[in-house]
Amino acid sequence: MGEKKKVLFAAFEATPFIKTGGLGDVAGSLPAYIKNDDYDARVILPLLSSILWEYREKMKYVENYEVRLGWRSLYCGLFTLRKGGVTYYFLDNEYYFSRSGVYGEFDDGERVAFFSVAVLETIRHIARTFAPDILHCNDWHTALVPVYLREYYNGDELYDRIKTVFTIHNLKFQGQYSRTMVGDVLGLTGTPADGQMIHDDAVNFMQGAVIYSDAVTTVSPTYADEICTVRYGEGLEGLFTSRKYKLSGIINGIDKKNYDPEKDPAIPVHFDRYHLEKKTEAKLELQRELGLREDPDVPLFAMVSRLTQQKGANLIAELLPEFRERYMQVAVLGTGDFGFENAIGDFAYHNPENFAARITFDEKLSRRFYAAADVFLMPSEFEPCGLAQMISMRYGTLPLVRETGGLKDTVAGYWDYGENANGFSFKDFDVNGLRSTVDLALNLWFEHHDVWEKLQQNAFDANFGWEESAEKYRELYDGLLGW
Repeated sequence: MGEKKKVLFAAFEATPFIKTGGLGDVAGSLPAYIKNDDYDARVILPLLSSILWEYREKMKYVENYEVRLGWRSLYCGLFTLRKGGVTYYFLDNEYYFSRSGVYGEFDDGERVAFFSVAVLETIRHIARTFAPDILHCNDWHTALVPVYLREYYNGDELYDRIKTVFTIHNLKFQGQYSRTMVGDVLGLTGTPADGQMIHDDAVNFMQGAVIYSDAVTTVSPTYADEICTVRYGEGLEGLFTSRKYKLSGIINGIDKKNYDPEKDPAIPVHFDRYHLEKKTEAKLELQRELGLREDPDVPLFAMVSRLTQQKGANLIAELLPEFRERYMQVAVLGTGDFGFENAIGDFAYHNPENFAARITFDEKLSRRFYAAADVFLMPSEFEPCGLAQMISMRYGTLPLVRETGGLKDTVAGYWDYGENANGFSFKDFDVNGLRSTVDLALNLWFEHHDVWEKLQQNAFDANFGWEESAEKYRELYDGLLGW
C-alpha cells in the first residue's frame, strides 16, 4: 500500500466545536468519511473563544510562530485535538478570535485574511507529519487561501504540489469589502489578484477563490447549475459560466448516527419504520409540550428554520389564515426577520389549539419537531443543499419543499413520482404552489393513508449518509492529483 494522499479541510466552524449553520455540520462530519485506505483527512479551524471549555482543555499545544499579513507580523499559536478519529488543528490569535460571536465583527475581512495566511503558514509546521496534497476550502471565510497560495507561496516546492478545492455553501455571502483592503489589509497590491478579485469596484473574496482554485464545487448538482443563471448567481453568474469546466455539485449528507429515531436522546419516544405507532406517541408528546390540541389523527406540519424570505417564511405567514380553515396543525421553530417572527408568533398566540411558534433556536426541541411531525415544511426560495429535509426523512417525516437546489436533488415529489415519492414538492415560489401542495398532502393523509404510509417507507429508505458524497469527493481529488 502506498503513502496516503492527504487532505486539509479548512473551515471557520465545525461541529461539535462551533456551529452556526450547515457548514458546521459538513466540516464536522465529511472529513471522517473522506478517510480510507488511500486518503487521510484533517481539519483546520480558528481557535474561537466560543469553543466550549470541555474541548479547549483537551487541546494539546504544539508551538507558535509569526504570520505575515501585509505589513503586519502576527502571533499564531497551534493547538491540536483528535476527536472521532480525525485530527483537528486550531489556530490561536486572541486579537482576532477572542470575540463573543463567530461572525458579524467589524473586522471580519481582516480576521479571515489572517486565518487564510495562517492556514498556509501552518503547513510548514506540520509538513513533517502531514504535508497536504489537497487544500479543501469552504465558503468565503477561507476563500483567500487559494489566492495566497499562488501569490505568496508560488515557487515553493512544498506548496506548488498542493491542489485546491473550494466549496460554496451559500453564495449569498461572498466577502465583499472596499478595494482599499487589497493593499492595507490583504497585502496584495501589485499582484494579479489585485485586479482579478475586484467586482463592482469592491474586493470580492469568493471571486478570488473561484478564479484561483483548481476545482470549485457547490453542495448540490442543481445549485451548481442555478448559480450560472442571473436569478441565482448573485452577480457572479458570468464568472461561474466561464469556469464551468471546473465547477461541479456534490450533495451534502447527514450523520445517520447523530440523527437516529431509534436512539436519539433528545426525543421522548423512540421508533423505527416498523413501529410507526411510536411516532404517533411522539406527536402526542410534542402536542402536549407545545400546548396544541392532543389529537393523533390531525396531521402536524412542522417548520424548523431561519424565518426569512429565503426559507419561505413569507409564504407560511401569508397562508396561516387559510391553514386555520383546514384540519391541520402547524408548529414553527426558529428565529429570523422580526416581521416574520411577529406575524407567525402572533397568529399562534391567538390560535393556540392548532398553531404553535417557538421563536428561538433549540437543538433538542428541533429533534422533537423532526420526530413528531407528519410533514416538514421547507418552501425555500433557494437552497444550496439543505439538511433539514434529509433529517426529516430519517425520522419518517415527509418533506414538503420547493424544487430548488439540493431540495430538488433529494426530494422526489408526489406530483411527479406518485407512490415512488418520498415527499411533496412544487415549482414556483408563490403561495399558490405551497397551498396546492399542502392540500395534496392533506388529501393523501385523509383519503389515501395507505399511499401515505408507502411514502413514509420511501422516506425511511432514502440514504443520505456521507458515504456516497465522500466517494465523489475522493473521485474529484483523484482527478486533480492524476490518480
